[in-house]
Amino acid sequence: MDANLAITLLSFLLFTGGVAFFTWYNLRKTNLNSSTGYFLGGRSLTGVVIAGSMLLTNISSEHLIGMNGNSYVNGFIVIAWEVTSSIALVIAAVIFIPKYLKMGLTTIPQFLENRFDGTTRTLVALILILSMVVTLLPIVLYSGAIGIESLFGISDVLGVTKTKGLWITVVAIGAIGSIYAIFGGLKAVAYSDTINGIGLLVGGMLIPIFALWAIGDSNIVDGLVKVYEFAPEKFNVIGEADSVMPFEVLFTGLIINQLYFWGMNQTIIQRALGAKNLKEAQKGLLLTGLFKILIPLVIILPGVICYYYFQDSFFDNQDAVYPELVKKVLPVWMIGFFAAVIMGAVLSTFNSVLNSIATLFSVGIYKRHIDKKASDTNMVRVGKITSAVLAIAAIFTAPMVANASDGLYQLLQQLNGIFFIPIASILLAGFFMKKVSALGAKVALIFGLFFYIFMSWGYTSHGIHFIHLWGIEFVLNVIIMYAISYYSPRKNMYEVTDVGAVDLATWKYTKPMSIALCAVTVLIYILLGNS
Repeated sequence: MDANLAITLLSFLLFTGGVAFFTWYNLRKTNLNSSTGYFLGGRSLTGVVIAGSMLLTNISSEHLIGMNGNSYVNGFIVIAWEVTSSIALVIAAVIFIPKYLKMGLTTIPQFLENRFDGTTRTLVALILILSMVVTLLPIVLYSGAIGIESLFGISDVLGVTKTKGLWITVVAIGAIGSIYAIFGGLKAVAYSDTINGIGLLVGGMLIPIFALWAIGDSNIVDGLVKVYEFAPEKFNVIGEADSVMPFEVLFTGLIINQLYFWGMNQTIIQRALGAKNLKEAQKGLLLTGLFKILIPLVIILPGVICYYYFQDSFFDNQDAVYPELVKKVLPVWMIGFFAAVIMGAVLSTFNSVLNSIATLFSVGIYKRHIDKKASDTNMVRVGKITSAVLAIAAIFTAPMVANASDGLYQLLQQLNGIFFIPIASILLAGFFMKKVSALGAKVALIFGLFFYIFMSWGYTSHGIHFIHLWGIEFVLNVIIMYAISYYSPRKNMYEVTDVGAVDLATWKYTKPMSIALCAVTVLIYILLGNS
């Protein structure tokens, strides 16, 4: 074996093995046979663990590979995906999570049954499961395989074609991720995420640091100045109307998407549902908001640095450019560590999604429709089987997302719109629109799904940005819900009540930290607008 490859492999195994040992050690006394223990970590998660897990569940290879590729082509305008998340997390911490913990929810669709009816809950649970299997999991696996293949040269090592090398890598990542999710439950996912999160922040920051150090002849600031002077337009955060991220979308569909993703998405919010109390949940959400302000240094700036090094030579394959930068600037002995970071980011999202799918199916479908008397042990067993079956489905679907024209990250967001906006519409209606009935919610849910699919892939000559479509769809959904509810009034007068699941005292720093995060977000647009 080549000496450099051996060093790379050793550093990869040391970090990956360390994460596995840390997770096992912290999990060894946890009861994983109860549904609360398996699906919610025994309601024992602290703020730091919640924040680390939420960050790693969100930031995966589609960000490291896909978003850096996106910023390489389009510049800092794509920062909107990240920094506006902080405002959504503030809203989730102040408004949504107190309600969720008060109701003692295990899954978000539980609220829909209480507010509307059981059919609405089941429909949303099935849609959520479908969305995770056909969009998120395949893209996470494939983008992770691109990174690992590029850094390790799996196809060259095994003497196979690059396509076959990617297949092998997808299967390996999927198998390892499944082991975490199936046998460890949410707590295993959360603890492994915490260490992988530290690795992501450290490893991810090293890429721009090493690159700017080299560009600036041992001076990072000089390096940044050189990159800026080479292409100042890349640092502008205000997107033009015909760009991939027009500035106007921040005020239409993007805010709805962000509210859903950070405040209502089962995969993300499940960490906060497993908090030991409201203080820790709010702390976790707001710390995540702080990380989202900082994370562009890891998933956007390196893409712009790539443009300095490679100009437009990777424009036809933007998802390949970030691994090239990693190989260019990292010492050989650190490439294995960084490959482990990419692997950890992939595993985090993959096993988090599997755990959420298991929770949705076991609690929301199996217990309610198949075996209403199912014991906790039986529900956990069903959850494990569900995770295994759908992991295999995702592995076989992954290569189908290859060669996305606007990059993997943009493809993911476009596909997410099929599911996120209709569900966000009825959840927001459930909380804030008292007159909306169960029939109105169901009609809007189905309409939203078909409207977005038709406008995105049927009637494709309309020239409307897909994020604006989200905003249009949301408004139409609200109109439909009110119209249907006028003729079919609400019958269920459900109100949120405290079931005594956890202590609901508010974290004392919630208000000042919320104000600070919103202020910093606005400041970023003021300082970098039209730079």
